[in-house]
Amino acid sequence: MFKRFCGAAAAKEMLLDRCLPIERTQFIPSVQAESRVISQEIRSPVSLPGFDRAAMDGFAVRFADTKGARPHAPVFLDKFQPVRTGMPVPGEYDAVMMLEDARLRESTLEITAQLHAYRNVSRTGEDILQGETVFSQGHTLRPPDVALLSALGIGEVQVYEKPKVVIIPTGGELVAIGSRALCPGEAYEINGLMARLYAQRWGALAEKIDIVSDDEGLIREAISANLHADLIIIIGGTSVGEKDYAPRVLSEMGELMVHGVRLQPGKPTAFGVVAGKPVVCLPGYPVAALFDLYLFVRPAVQKIARRRDALPKVSARLARKIPSRPGYLSLVRVALKDGQAEPIMISGAGILSSVARADGFVVVPEEQEGLEAGENVEVMLFE
Repeated sequence: MFKRFCGAAAAKEMLLDRCLPIERTQFIPSVQAESRVISQEIRSPVSLPGFDRAAMDGFAVRFADTKGARPHAPVFLDKFQPVRTGMPVPGEYDAVMMLEDARLRESTLEITAQLHAYRNVSRTGEDILQGETVFSQGHTLRPPDVALLSALGIGEVQVYEKPKVVIIPTGGELVAIGSRALCPGEAYEINGLMARLYAQRWGALAEKIDIVSDDEGLIREAISANLHADLIIIIGGTSVGEKDYAPRVLSEMGELMVHGVRLQPGKPTAFGVVAGKPVVCLPGYPVAALFDLYLFVRPAVQKIARRRDALPKVSARLARKIPSRPGYLSLVRVALKDGQAEPIMISGAGILSSVARADGFVVVPEEQEGLEAGENVEVMLFE
């Protein structure tokens, strides 16, 4: 039987309490820093722009000289300077006349519009002033942020290191992907691949080790050999069968915090701590493993990585009823079409193709006994 049975919310809280934000930092080139979390405040070394520049093609003029200019009463100037967008505006000028409001007549400029000071001019420091805070500590850099750093001449930034996640797939029936043809009763090891790809997407350096057989000693050795990781994920052997060794090994090597979660699918889930490192044990069924990745591993990795991006979601109307088990948090695969969420499979934790056909999932709270057709629901989108 399950030894540390609890609800999904309590299980998640216990896991996150043991996940510590990473402290290790490194310097990397700014152009490689997209999606990285900066570990110190960044201040601008320069003003941007660094000079008064033309905001459009035209003629640099003195705004006072344009007084009274109208289409029916043009003004003629003999002091002006042609400029193109982005060019410096010479110091004696303080406005730019647009091409459509001006006509060059040999050495004289005919203008038909009146300007105010610095019209069509980007002032020095208009974007960012020297010494101004550009990004605060903990900010996750996006592509436009990286572009801004480059515009400021900041070639290197200090960021938090990516957390190290080690994935330990277990099971005597598993075969490495592409190594050979399967025999009856065997399956390719896909859960570890899925966990590695998602952990990388969520900001970690993820490594999947070779498949570990259903052997208590080998599982113990695999954990001991990977305690350098910030998070360890064990896949398979998490239930209450004769060869479900992972929870037992955790309780002997450290602390078994959770064994069994009121979650459908995903009941045979376990969490523990070994030598201060959080260990997540996922069920071997692919869909159950996937939902555990979203429900538990994603927030764990993000907390360690100091990232805060939320799971994307959309609102939709439920196309048909979803039954659920009272007292259990239920995650249901759905496909989206024309504003409706169509449940794909209510059960079937091992049928991964149902996820490939789904756009996301709907969460049915423990206190509810299903959801009725026509209800408005939030669909958490698969990344």
